[in-house]
Order: sequence, then C-alpha cells, then structure tokens
Amino acid sequence: MTIQRYGLGGTGGGGTRLPFAKAVRAGDFVFVSGQIGIGPDGEVVAGGIVEQTRRTIENVRAILESTGLGLRDVVKATVWIDDVRDFWSFNRVYAEYFGEELPARSCVRADLMSDCKVEIEVIAYSPPAG
Repeated sequence: MTIQRYGLGGTGGGGTRLPFAKAVRAGDFVFVSGQIGIGPDGEVVAGGIVEQTRRTIENVRAILESTGLGLRDVVKATVWIDDVRDFWSFNRVYAEYFGEELPARSCVRADLMSDCKVEIEVIAYSPPAG
C-alpha cells in the first residue's frame, strides 16, 4: 500500500508550525487531521460556534480538495465541541454542509487544545477509478 502525506507541518494559532500532516492517504482512504476554525491569518475566527463550525468545515473541505476529494467522500467524522450547549447550533451548520450525504459521526464534549469551540477530523474514501 502506498502512503502519501499532504500539507506536512500543519499550523496552529498564530501560524505556529505543528508536527503533523494535514492529511494522509493510505490506500483508498484519506485521513484528515483535526481542524479548527483558524482563518487565513492563522488566528481562530471571531464569533461563536456557528462561525467556528463554518470555518472548520471549510478548512476540512480545502484539505480534501487538495487530495482530489470533497465532503461527499467523507465516510466518518469525529467532532469535539467544548460546550454541550452548542450541540444544536453545531448540528444546524454541519447539516448545511453534509446535507443528505451524512457520514458516520462521533461527537463528544472536550477541553480543546486551543481557544476554539470545535474540532473536526474526517476519514474519506476514494476507491480506485475504473
């Protein structure tokens, strides 16, 4: 099996280099590292769970697109939110992006590593063409 890494040296708040790949393709699967609502400036976007969820999913989408995939290819998502009271607002935004093509999902409350409200990692499936 061939393993390919995308975006080595992820970035954290303030553009700090972190020791991980944004995504790794292993066979027919692409594993996207946990993403948070960091904007192009390297800072967590202003706002609450709605704004941060949108930015987080956009970050996931951009990484998937760099591998030739999209949200429709996601088969599993793992989500961490820092406040259970945000669960329903998070779900509304999540449903906007995934619609009827919902992946399997786990969602738990956790203290996150940075000052953000949500983190999402995904696994996408990309069968061989033909």
